Amino acid sequence: MAIFEGASRLGATDRALPTGADVDAIAPARTQEIAARLDRLPATRAVWKLIVLLSLGFFFELYDLLYTGYVAPGLVKSGILTPTTSGLFGTSGVATFIAALFAGLFLGTSACGFLADRFGRRAIFTWSLLWYVAANTVMAFQDTASGLNLWRFISGMGIGVELVTIGTYLSELTPKHLRGRAFAICQTIGFSAVPVVAFLSYLFVPRAPFGLDGWRWVVLLGGVSALFVWYFRRNLPESPRWLASKGRVDEASDVLAQLERRIERQYGKPLPQPGPSDPAPRKAGFADMWKPPYRQRTIMLIIFHIFQTVGFYGFANWVPTLLIKQGITVTHSLLYTTVIGLAAPLGPLIGYLFADRFERKQVIVWMAALNIVAGLVFSQVSAAAAIIALGVLLTLAGNIISFTFHTYQQELYPTAIRARAVGFVYSWSRLSAVFSSFVIAFTLRGFGVTGVFVFIAGAMLLVMLVIGLMGPRTLGRSLESISH
Repeated sequence: MAIFEGASRLGATDRALPTGADVDAIAPARTQEIAARLDRLPATRAVWKLIVLLSLGFFFELYDLLYTGYVAPGLVKSGILTPTTSGLFGTSGVATFIAALFAGLFLGTSACGFLADRFGRRAIFTWSLLWYVAANTVMAFQDTASGLNLWRFISGMGIGVELVTIGTYLSELTPKHLRGRAFAICQTIGFSAVPVVAFLSYLFVPRAPFGLDGWRWVVLLGGVSALFVWYFRRNLPESPRWLASKGRVDEASDVLAQLERRIERQYGKPLPQPGPSDPAPRKAGFADMWKPPYRQRTIMLIIFHIFQTVGFYGFANWVPTLLIKQGITVTHSLLYTTVIGLAAPLGPLIGYLFADRFERKQVIVWMAALNIVAGLVFSQVSAAAAIIALGVLLTLAGNIISFTFHTYQQELYPTAIRARAVGFVYSWSRLSAVFSSFVIAFTLRGFGVTGVFVFIAGAMLLVMLVIGLMGPRTLGRSLESISH
């Protein structure tokens, strides 16, 4: 009896099953074989189709996540929110709306990340999508700051679970030689949401089509469109790595065999033989995050996420408000940010060219340095061309950092705890965003735009130090060898 029936036709090696005491070694050996078979798959149309399907989910996640800054002027115009607050933690300002989102994201990533490890990547990918679509629809019809913030919080929970699940799902389905480029394409498609939401905000936010505030149209259009992802998700298989980690090795092998058959037909020749099988990490739980080798990685990623959020969302969520603070009108502010938003998908698209050539940690460090320089200069200019050029640089740097760390953090933990571990460390970015939004609002009121970018520069300097000094190398290695 072979470990994989019929697998020899696909390039797998037939091995006789041992008997007696050796039976206990079968499951780990077969789990290693599953990983080796996945990592040797060539980049055919079938592989890229899976990447694109997951990326469509990411598109609507980012649409929902990033419209915050673009609809903020409309929320102020409608009288629901105010641009700044009288105290550090005022409850009626734009900062509260941003904080409500990130509080929900924090809870979704920290407390609910285990759901994908327990129930599977495919199921949670689907249900968390429907969760935030429903919550957003209710939020679009709120008329008070308290109602708006409550439903933004509930929506944020669904987005938090979905963001962690997509990254975990993608890292486990993608062969190791393609992992960096897969995340680059995923984020290219995802960040295409930025110019879309910016343009829709430019069209709708200053107006009230059919008597409905423009910001409500921006929210509703994203939710309705996201339902198409729910329809297409039926073509996604469950992660074979997750199935194997749950002891469902036969099911994992069947799912993988179906994928191998499609890939082999497209490849036009027999698939390559699986490479050497890296030892599969032992069963792991939450406590293992605080034991070597994961302890240093966990501490590093917590510090990283606390401060990278300041740089990324400090610009992305606040740029229209920052421009208005500099005396630019709402319409012109949204026009400038629409043009800047066009650069959002270009960051990871450019990153595709070097995603699997340079160490992830080095890319993060250099892009953080660019963020510091461009941000400080941005705070000093007023000409439209300079604002747009520097805004584009900030967007490119931030989005290259984003797709790189999304790849990087998924590589640092074993399959058994990948979703909950990444959810836990990632949740610190959400907690950071809750407080940093208030700090930015307070800084903007007291020290102006320059003060905001000095604050951001300090945060990005800490990002450079922690990743540069503590980050392990992962380029070209299998998930199993990194986790072992």
